[in-house]
Amino acid sequence: MECGYKIEKVLKMNTQLLIYFSVILFIAGAFAPLVPAIRSTKLPYLFPAAGSFMLGVYGLAVCFGLPGGSVARAEVLPFLTYSFSVDGLSGFFILIISVLSFCATVYCAGYYSSGSERMPFALFNIFVLSMYAVVTASNVPTFLIAWETMSLSSYFLVTLRGDDSSAKAGLLYIVMTHIGTAFIMVMFLVLYKSTGSMEFSAMKAASASLPANTVYAVFLLSLAGFGTKAGLIPLHTWLPRAHPAAPSAVSALMSGVMIKTGIYGFVRMNFTITGSSPEWFGIVLIVLGGVSCIFGVLYAYMEQDIKRVLAYSSIENVGIIFLGLGSSMLFRSGGFYALSALAATAAMYHVMNHAFFKGLLFLGAGSVLHSTHTVNMERLGGLVKLMPWTGLFFLVGSISISALPPFNGFVSEWLTFQSLLLGFNSPSIIAKIIAPLGGAALALTGALSAACFVKAFGISFLGKPRSQEASSSVEAHPLMLIGMAILAVLCLAGGLMPGAASDMVAAAVFQMTGTAAMSTGWHSLFIAGTFSSLSPALILLTMLVMAGAALIFVLFVSGRRKIRQSCSWDCGIKSLDHRMQYSAAAFSKPIKLIFKRIYLPSRDVRISYLLKPLFVRSMTYRGSITQVVEKMFYEKITSRIGAFAEKMKALQAGNLNLYLGYILATLIFLLIFWT
Repeated sequence: MECGYKIEKVLKMNTQLLIYFSVILFIAGAFAPLVPAIRSTKLPYLFPAAGSFMLGVYGLAVCFGLPGGSVARAEVLPFLTYSFSVDGLSGFFILIISVLSFCATVYCAGYYSSGSERMPFALFNIFVLSMYAVVTASNVPTFLIAWETMSLSSYFLVTLRGDDSSAKAGLLYIVMTHIGTAFIMVMFLVLYKSTGSMEFSAMKAASASLPANTVYAVFLLSLAGFGTKAGLIPLHTWLPRAHPAAPSAVSALMSGVMIKTGIYGFVRMNFTITGSSPEWFGIVLIVLGGVSCIFGVLYAYMEQDIKRVLAYSSIENVGIIFLGLGSSMLFRSGGFYALSALAATAAMYHVMNHAFFKGLLFLGAGSVLHSTHTVNMERLGGLVKLMPWTGLFFLVGSISISALPPFNGFVSEWLTFQSLLLGFNSPSIIAKIIAPLGGAALALTGALSAACFVKAFGISFLGKPRSQEASSSVEAHPLMLIGMAILAVLCLAGGLMPGAASDMVAAAVFQMTGTAAMSTGWHSLFIAGTFSSLSPALILLTMLVMAGAALIFVLFVSGRRKIRQSCSWDCGIKSLDHRMQYSAAAFSKPIKLIFKRIYLPSRDVRISYLLKPLFVRSMTYRGSITQVVEKMFYEKITSRIGAFAEKMKALQAGNLNLYLGYILATLIFLLIFWT
């Protein structure tokens, strides 16, 4: 017994040293470019890459059973104690932050290798460290300081370009994130009033005695606060503006893992601390998740900027995650704990998968931007011949995000489908209706997502180049390709080894639900109590056999005929050019017509005639869609705030005596109501 205690103590000391050393590496990386002796443009990236790698190994070990516990605690002031600890849930998030930050750092070493641009090392490293701090904070002050540091550092990274568009995007982002922070602070105050402690462990211990109204308030406040960071509709308005404005590697981190800190915060509060989940909690999450899925992918489909497509797609995938979380809460309210663990596994699996394939896609978009100086699909085309490796990796990300086998997105969405369809087990009639509707929303989302990324890949990488920039593009730097290749391999591994990946999220799921979700092997999954099973490796083998059989059949039928090569029929036109191929706008038009009640499209067609109506000199077409949530909600709020501010301007008369009068009136008011 004593020997086991000593081994555990030594292990804990070693892990603490590893964590401290990793943090030191990040700090050293922040200041390395300032050292005159370091002339290499790549050497400073070694420090955060090494730190991410070591923390990733630690997170992986925690996911597979390494004991966590407190890793650091320091009392700075009597009312301020920094406290960090690790459990199964935080270990899982440490792992995905580490994987993506490692790949982004390697990618940056190639992206900025020319020296014409420089990555702001201090901001980048602070941003990554603050995300680690958020998922390991074990009390309220530490969490809020880490949260605010993450928000401010990402704001400065969004506004790094210094132009008007990035400034506006940064302003909207910082306003929305602080509105979310306000809800989070009120939530913590409610918990503090009921538990008398700022420590998460004490809050959890007192959760059994929390009044129902307190639990309801925590749920709604955390949904508003953390939902804003996650980009859940209708709190999403900042996301499609801020993510495209940031540098490409930062966009990958923001979309891949920063918005997941919102998921982490919500799960931490409602699964591991309060632990209570009335049925209506799950119903609310399924409804919001379904709305976010559909609207996110619909707006992504209409975009022509690759980065904005990916940003809206993040809203869609956050919706998928909340569908899983809602199912888990729904099952837990009915006492179906094994099914609750299944739904939580689907949600956490998709958290990991989205981090990998969305990070890959943003890095791919960054490579396109670095080579062509544009991410407008209408100015791209033909890139697969000039950037074959980037095209391959972007294709892998596109297949993964479209939930097609044998890649990772297919497995997590399949598990989410299963959890929603098994909602029929709930005794509630409302739940039996809402859960299958969530499944229908997910099915529609999957189809639209596949079409969206057929457009994104096909218009950008296939066909003929549509501009001089596209025709003169070159392949990305080898280090950029390495960063993308790692994520591409993980996307494939997550699809072919679902059992191993579900084991990886098992510790987090157990932390959330108190129940272990079992797998039946590294290559397959089986849901106990049902006939549902999945083996992506077998699906891949079947696909390969069918493709081989089709090839053999074609060769057998065609025999040894002489192959004659000739030009494609060109409708009598001697030379086809890029203007005659499908455009992104044309690809989107059928969906725009089908969902016109949602898009509320408008168009402006201007025709100049040589001789009306037969001879046209020129034609100009402009089309746009309406952002329904922004028009019906945000525009009204901002217009009323603006009108109120105009009226309040009258108070600023520039008269000092009047200002002193305001102060006196305020003091009298406070004295009257205070006493």
